[in-house]
Amino acid sequence: MSGGLPRRRLLGLAGAGVALAGAGAAVGAVAAAPRPPEVEGASSLTGAVPFHGEHQAGITTAAQDRMHFVAFDVKTTKREELVALLKEWTEAAVRMTAGQEAVDGGAVGGSAEAPPKDTGEALDLPPSALTITIGFGPSLFDGRFGLADRRPAALIDLPRFPGDDLDPNRSGGDLCVQACANDPQVAVHAIRNLARIGFGRVSVRWSQLGFGRTSSTTRAQATPRNMFGFKDGTRNVKAEESDVLRDHVWVSEEDGPDWLVGGTYLVARRIRMHIEIWDRTSLREQEEIVGRKKGTGAALGQVDEFDEMDLHVKGAGGLPVIGVDAHIRLASHEELGGARILRRGYNFTDGSDGLGHLDAGLFFVCFNRDSRTRFVPMQNALASRDKMMEYLEHTGSGHFAVPPGVREGGFWGDTLFR
Repeated sequence: MSGGLPRRRLLGLAGAGVALAGAGAAVGAVAAAPRPPEVEGASSLTGAVPFHGEHQAGITTAAQDRMHFVAFDVKTTKREELVALLKEWTEAAVRMTAGQEAVDGGAVGGSAEAPPKDTGEALDLPPSALTITIGFGPSLFDGRFGLADRRPAALIDLPRFPGDDLDPNRSGGDLCVQACANDPQVAVHAIRNLARIGFGRVSVRWSQLGFGRTSSTTRAQATPRNMFGFKDGTRNVKAEESDVLRDHVWVSEEDGPDWLVGGTYLVARRIRMHIEIWDRTSLREQEEIVGRKKGTGAALGQVDEFDEMDLHVKGAGGLPVIGVDAHIRLASHEELGGARILRRGYNFTDGSDGLGHLDAGLFFVCFNRDSRTRFVPMQNALASRDKMMEYLEHTGSGHFAVPPGVREGGFWGDTLFR
């Protein structure tokens, strides 16, 4: 980059108005409706994803188009109340992911003199591949619930990375819930009803709506584009790569603790993209920053999107075609000692910043076996050397231990509370 003020600093001088895109929100189908088909991959946009299993759904599940993510603070100090809440949430999640109301007859079947037990905006909607995934933050293990000695060593408070501008009101949380679906109303309905059930025991700390997945999690899905217009996640870990998932995503017995075996760690980062500045950057420079062709998604020096990138290809003057500060180089497992993560992020637009600029970007979500050896080294490399950082601002952050899947008759996190 040439000298002078960084381009991000010029935002206040840009003076360009931005048209804002609206976002919808809200779920389901009543219990009396025919039960929809169950799907595990990308075979149905409206069917139901099985809730029970070895791992929680919403991790390797074919990434849906919409997301509602929320972090909660636990208000009760009683362990039995927290356990009771997790059991109630599990029951509601089983129903909602099957396309039913959170409670049988909850929207209109109860007393007319009492508040409904389901908010009702999901009546007549199919499940839309809804998945609901829960995680436990470091602060849940602070001693209130007798869990201090059960905190995993890998559930660290994430370090502050170079360039972070984190808002505490968009960071942290005792619990997180990720609801993904192919209908925004379905995803929002799920979060809304869990928050309603938890009233008095939990409160919403922060939340984020997302649209347009920015990663593929199965080989059947086409690679989507992010708000910079580039294909994103071409080399993402896929559900079919069981060996890679075993080595880089799922917590093993040798990792410990026992209650988390089969689970994983979730990292959430709200990343604002300064798109007005990006939009005034030449195509050539955009491609050099990313390390890919904008049209095809092919790594520089290659022809097709899925051609294996070659970090050793040299161009004019003997310099690497994929620059030493290119995003895909610094994020690659070749540069990170083999470390990999499973990405599952979404685009977002949250209105304007009051200066006529769009508050938009990437809500980055990833799952990995140990954030200390996978996410943290990757983010340190990106934050300190990635040329793209000039266009990015990390404004929110969270780290959560995601317990294994729920067995029939169990509840979210039952392995932790045994």
